[in-house]
Amino acid sequence: MKPEIFLKGVHLFQSLNPEDCERLAASLRRRSLKKGEVLFRKGDEGNSLYIVRKGGIKIVLPSELGDEAVLAILSEGDFFGEMALLDGMPRSADAVALDPSELLALSRSDFLAFLRDNEEAVQSILSCLSMRLRKTDDLLEDAYFLNISVRLAKRLVDLAKTYGYREGDTIKIDLRLTQKDLASMVGATRESINKELRVLREMGLVSTAGNAIRILDLARLERRAGS
Repeated sequence: MKPEIFLKGVHLFQSLNPEDCERLAASLRRRSLKKGEVLFRKGDEGNSLYIVRKGGIKIVLPSELGDEAVLAILSEGDFFGEMALLDGMPRSADAVALDPSELLALSRSDFLAFLRDNEEAVQSILSCLSMRLRKTDDLLEDAYFLNISVRLAKRLVDLAKTYGYREGDTIKIDLRLTQKDLASMVGATRESINKELRVLREMGLVSTAGNAIRILDLARLERRAGS
């Protein structure tokens, strides 16, 4: 798929006319990442906006002890890295490839010029930032007030609805998440997640094979999550 056609499917760029879309596509640079490869670290200079064309990226907040909190999981059509471009500050988190991934990079100067000429894009950026802040608030609220069982169920429901696809009567989450990834998303230990997944398997709610997760009964999982 040509970059200009792909861009029209990205929410941020949907308001562009064909000519502007082609001009913007010409300024994009391709970047390929291997699974586990780091795109940038917290504290790095921010000089590009990135769009996920293939694969998956996790946005991670690291600790000095080597632990991490997964702030977001991004897949095809998602964009990230805009905060450092807007405020000129260093990167606020790490970006790491969950799978072999292909990205499109837009430089800071091209990105800011694009925003100056496109009011709808500014509104889209503000909407995206607001949504991500709300998700962060939800994560903090869950961490304070919900037990691990409910937190994991909520996260699996969210992942199924955002990244899942139907295979017969089941929903396969189209991400290769390790138990460590799930633990950092939920705010728990890997051992706790291992135990909770075993409970969900025994209840007939999920199945796991390697790092693949399949939801067997979404309605019951939603009830367990309090939805």
